[in-house]
Amino acid sequence: MTERTHLLPRVVSVIAATFISLACGTNYAYSAWGPQFAERMRFSSTQSNLIGTFGNLGMYVGGIPVGILVDSKGPKPGVVLGGSLLGSGYFALHRAYEGGPGSIALPWLCFFNFLTGVGGVSAFSGSIKTSALNWPTHRGTSTAFPLSSFGLGAFFFAFISNVAFPDNASSFLLLLSLGCLFLCYLSVAFLRVVPPTQLYTPVTTDEDRQTSNFLHRTKSKEDKAHHHNEEPGTQSTDLHASRPLRHHLDGSSESVKPLDKVWDETSSLMSRSSKSTPGDITYADDHTGSRAHHDSHHLDIRGFALLKQMEFYQLWLLLGILTGIGLMTINNIGNDARALWNYYDDSASPVFIQKRQLRHVMLLSVFSCVGRLCSGIGSDLIVTKLHGSRFWCLFLSSSIFCVAQICGATIGNPHYLGFVSGITGLAYGFLYGVFASLVAQAFGVNGLSQNWGAMTLAPIIFGNIFNLLYGHIYDHHSYVHDGQMTCPEGLECYKRAYWLTLGGSCLAVGLSLWSIRYAHRKQSRTRHFERDDGRDV
Repeated sequence: MTERTHLLPRVVSVIAATFISLACGTNYAYSAWGPQFAERMRFSSTQSNLIGTFGNLGMYVGGIPVGILVDSKGPKPGVVLGGSLLGSGYFALHRAYEGGPGSIALPWLCFFNFLTGVGGVSAFSGSIKTSALNWPTHRGTSTAFPLSSFGLGAFFFAFISNVAFPDNASSFLLLLSLGCLFLCYLSVAFLRVVPPTQLYTPVTTDEDRQTSNFLHRTKSKEDKAHHHNEEPGTQSTDLHASRPLRHHLDGSSESVKPLDKVWDETSSLMSRSSKSTPGDITYADDHTGSRAHHDSHHLDIRGFALLKQMEFYQLWLLLGILTGIGLMTINNIGNDARALWNYYDDSASPVFIQKRQLRHVMLLSVFSCVGRLCSGIGSDLIVTKLHGSRFWCLFLSSSIFCVAQICGATIGNPHYLGFVSGITGLAYGFLYGVFASLVAQAFGVNGLSQNWGAMTLAPIIFGNIFNLLYGHIYDHHSYVHDGQMTCPEGLECYKRAYWLTLGGSCLAVGLSLWSIRYAHRKQSRTRHFERDDGRDV
């Protein structure tokens, strides 16, 4: 087969992954139905935030187990499982809304939203893994499309709901149930990992050198020791030093034997020869992808071996802090809008307020999509054209989050609340548009799904802190009226929460700048080592 013949299924797979991601991002539509759901079930803001938090919790707790599933069994089982959980979770919430107050206990509602979170991350892991494997030399760009679609999912479903059956949260939940099921089940038929038609060595970037410094050093020492111990005139037959290393859960490593160049539905296409050079790309079969080495010098770090890497703690903290800040607004922009409109115009009807809530959800979604595209494609340009670090995208995300928190703490006119939702969506998009590439670059693409799952444990902690903090502050300014919690104080209902998250955003700015400096120093040490070793840099 020619390269052109293989190009079509790769493109089709990216398109399928993009449609699947539309369903995966529906957790961010919580503000479109959450306030009406809480009003119908007569829940406080804290109880409503608890349901939303369990949805986020499902996305992050489910990351590691579904990541292992996708890494071992391939993308398709993850997508099928994800579609099933999304459909059943949203349908159960729809039935609860129809039943009214007391029909289903709060813990069960939290569990149903938890299922939607697990379903979202399961299907998303399959889509992002497919895109990363099919386009190894353009990973930032290829993953930007499903990542941006993930951010656009809330807008997609909120727009359909607003046009087809406005002001009906029950119908919206039913739409989410059927729509997610349909998107996942239909698109999974077109999802596959395509092997390369030509074995080639891509250009090794500065970031590649950084991530493979340890492997170079180990190989160099082994080579020198081997040649030193050889007797004169004896030809070396030791291929161990040229083989990639695989890291295990206990942190140990072993060499991976190269396989023959064979491809079918159950075999692997491996490296060009028994001697691998930095930059070689090897792919596994269409079903598993478990032996697929990427362009970062066969790097494969996963499991407990992550705990020995400084990059793990950098990325984990940045993702946790920034995701927690973003989720506070994403889950509560509906409460922001309701508080401001009730204070600004006491004649505003519930129907009018719900329409405004939907608009803010759509703004969040659209700007998140834009941010993910700009960050994913832009990070590739930063590395290939400017020879810089992808961490600059995280610095930009942190800075935009600072602006969003200032807007959230100062804007009291509901007509300008769109600045809060739009800027938050843009910052959130810049964060997630580059993060998958950072994880793959730091630890390898083989264990990308489970490593991503390990990363998403951080938002569990920070997301819960910021969401429950907002709910506590909002409830402190609220009172019960006609059996429902209401806050008549406008901006004062939640202003303090945004001042606190501004501090978190400033901390993230400092941490991202430190990460850029750390990456630059590591890159300089790598170049110095390569010059001393006689390697052409």
